[in-house]
Amino acid sequence: MKRLTLAIMLATGAAGSASAHPIESEVNPDIPPAFDVTSTQASTDGRLVTFAMEVAGVAGSVKPSPTGQLTGARVEAYVWPTSLDPDAVGFDADSGILALAITAHPDFDDTPLFDEDQDGDPNNDGADWHSHWVVLTEDVACGAGLKVRDVSPGQDLLPATAPGLPIALDSPGMSPVLDGRLARITVPVTGAENVSFDAVTAQLQVNETGQAPLLCVTGVHDIASGDLSMPGKVMAE
Repeated sequence: MKRLTLAIMLATGAAGSASAHPIESEVNPDIPPAFDVTSTQASTDGRLVTFAMEVAGVAGSVKPSPTGQLTGARVEAYVWPTSLDPDAVGFDADSGILALAITAHPDFDDTPLFDEDQDGDPNNDGADWHSHWVVLTEDVACGAGLKVRDVSPGQDLLPATAPGLPIALDSPGMSPVLDGRLARITVPVTGAENVSFDAVTAQLQVNETGQAPLLCVTGVHDIASGDLSMPGKVMAE
């Protein structure tokens, strides 16, 4: 799998490409089809933003195997890194790369305000695909060179719907759609027109010691642009 650095994202991602809006990517037989990104696009009506990603296989058909505990737990994710400032959704300004993610992880539930499977228990839904805003920062201790930013709740700014973990992670409760080759999520964000973005499929893992870096990006399956240059642009509907 690929190793990434925040320097690449900051150097090439913030500006994006003036000529590219959706991003197309060729099928790669070396990537698991459920994570082989073939295209991605995003649009906004000024109040809501919809991010969509198509893969070569069935989106969401592969989930991590459970380990039975939080420490060492694995996460699969469909991710859209953006050039939005993290303060757009309630994190500290200029604190890293704001990304929207659809994730699944059977060993823990980080959406305590929501009952995704509607069984009456809001604390057992981690294995179902759900949405997060995260702030990514560089950490050489992580397998792919990036982590979800470690924070101190009560000191660092977090959105109202953050689950209280010591990382820059929000659980906005917006339900993703995974249907055939498509993964799609709509979230409330204003001022997103012309924002740059990319699409990534990745694996993350909770630190086996429970210490920082708590949630590392350990591997990247695919990147729509190939280099995280964020050539996509959020287009007005």
